[in-house]
Amino acid sequence: QVQLVESGGGLVQAGGSLRLACVASTTIFRFHLMGWYRQAPGKQRELVAAITSGGTTNYPDSVKGRFTISRDNAKNTVYLQMNSLKPEDTAVYFCNARESRAYWGQGTQVTVSS
Repeated sequence: QVQLVESGGGLVQAGGSLRLACVASTTIFRFHLMGWYRQAPGKQRELVAAITSGGTTNYPDSVKGRFTISRDNAKNTVYLQMNSLKPEDTAVYFCNARESRAYWGQGTQVTVSS
């Protein structure tokens, strides 16, 4: 059973930074794609960053230039560095890993105050 555990969320003022971490219970080499999603109250879950096993990254325009996803294969960990945070970034952030199926973490709350 694959487990993904997120950490690093919290309360930060607008313009601040946070770094989220997602630790997998297995080697992340098995996942061809890993990513971070977020879900704000009353809204659909949306992708904020993705990284392939080869290191190719993808971001939506809403976070491009502010968020950076990276992976440390030796630590079975994927990170999301979030800079210049805005109140609209407030959401629960979920880690996702994909092989033949998708796995999800429990999520970590990020709150950005204005």
